[in-house]
Amino acid sequence: MSNAKPTSETGASGGALRPDHIGVAYSDMTSYDADGKPTAGFSDRSSKPKSDDPTAPYQMPLTDEEQAILNGDKGPELAKVMKIIVEFGNAFRAERLVDLGGAPHSSLFTGQDYLLPMIKMFQECADAGIKAYAPYTVNPRCYDVYNVMNNAADMKIIYELYGVQRDLDWMHAQLGAPDLNMRSCACYVEEVGNRPEPGTYVAWAESSAVNYGNSALGLRTNRNASGMELLCALLGKAPLFGLMTDEGRMSSWLVDVKTTKEPDWGVLGTAIGRKVIDANPYIVGIDQYLGTEVSNDNMHLLKKMGSATAAAGAVGLYHVENLTPDAKDKGRDLLMEGYQTYVFDDEEQARVLATFPTDFDDRPEDPTVALIGCPHNTYKEVFDWGTMVTEALEKRGLDAPAIPTKLLSPFPVRDRLLKDEPVLFGKMNAANMRFSNMCSLSYTGMKGFSEKMFAVTNSPKTRNYYPFVRYLTDDALLETIITGKIPENA
Repeated sequence: MSNAKPTSETGASGGALRPDHIGVAYSDMTSYDADGKPTAGFSDRSSKPKSDDPTAPYQMPLTDEEQAILNGDKGPELAKVMKIIVEFGNAFRAERLVDLGGAPHSSLFTGQDYLLPMIKMFQECADAGIKAYAPYTVNPRCYDVYNVMNNAADMKIIYELYGVQRDLDWMHAQLGAPDLNMRSCACYVEEVGNRPEPGTYVAWAESSAVNYGNSALGLRTNRNASGMELLCALLGKAPLFGLMTDEGRMSSWLVDVKTTKEPDWGVLGTAIGRKVIDANPYIVGIDQYLGTEVSNDNMHLLKKMGSATAAAGAVGLYHVENLTPDAKDKGRDLLMEGYQTYVFDDEEQARVLATFPTDFDDRPEDPTVALIGCPHNTYKEVFDWGTMVTEALEKRGLDAPAIPTKLLSPFPVRDRLLKDEPVLFGKMNAANMRFSNMCSLSYTGMKGFSEKMFAVTNSPKTRNYYPFVRYLTDDALLETIITGKIPENA
């Protein structure tokens, strides 16, 4: 595995300069440099049989039942679904199709016109009575007209941009998705409950859910394209290759964390993603902060670090020594022969953090909103942030913070907090902390909104996708929420 080093050079097409902090990579395929050339020494780690002639046609073996579906025995619609999945498997020389378990998760969530052909395809399946093999979860909507953008000007922008959202939502309802309150990119949180048993084959597409599922839950899924995951859900099968195989889950990088205190999880994840691109890092030195069991007390830290590896690079699986399921089972036997080592210490943490952009000419001078929850917040996160903000206000004798906070989470998380901590919930509401189950990335990048706000966040995923959003540590973010000013030493 090579170390692709992003550059600021102009691409071969003569396009705009690409900033140093942005890398380009494709999961289970080739990664490319700034000029569009394949990165030397890259291996796709798939389980496809080796061939002297890689251009030779390949046909994934099918069972009699699978061939019958392909022949149309269960209707023309499912035959088309099978044909697409078989061709997908052939492209990666998959060993075979495997049955899926647990529950699907779909990342088809943006009701924009470009999705119309895909919506039409899935609506044909719905009209034929086809459903997913199990009720499934879906990524959050791009907007929230009830809790965030409930005014005529904003709603005009939304309804013009997402003109087919109703068709998309209706399609999901027919295919087996639950109600909109369950929408979340963090489908695995306890209150939503889509967290299959370790070793379960699933076909997910949402990058942070794939990352967390493969790593912290021990699931087996590739980083599927949006749409492919739902096709697999309708068939109940997926091609076996890549991250679903023992070979594809091996590590070619050892990441040795040697910071003198608990690392900044967002910076660590970003650094790993940039370094290993789409390899499977084996991370050592952080179990001292996380313990030896994945739990509701540490999952938010794994979520933060992991989503950054997927956003800064294309990591679909990481191992944490003594903690994550594969690492606890196999230990350092997961390391491939000839693996490389990356040391992340205090100096490296400071170097990576210094590459995060901080100033933009067209942005308001001071922050206008704090966004917390990308991926969506866990219960612990909303409880902790509610406590920190309200206690800071009381300590300083303030009635309200300087800027509002949007806490993004599935609504069952919000409802649990209201039930368990009604006094805290009321204080949070008075402190202009509002819950929403929308997508932070869609909100911050939506034309018409991003130009007029200066968002601050503790989400490395949001920052990696939208560099104009300012990333802050939790302490600096709390101070900014209370005062409206970013601390000088942030």
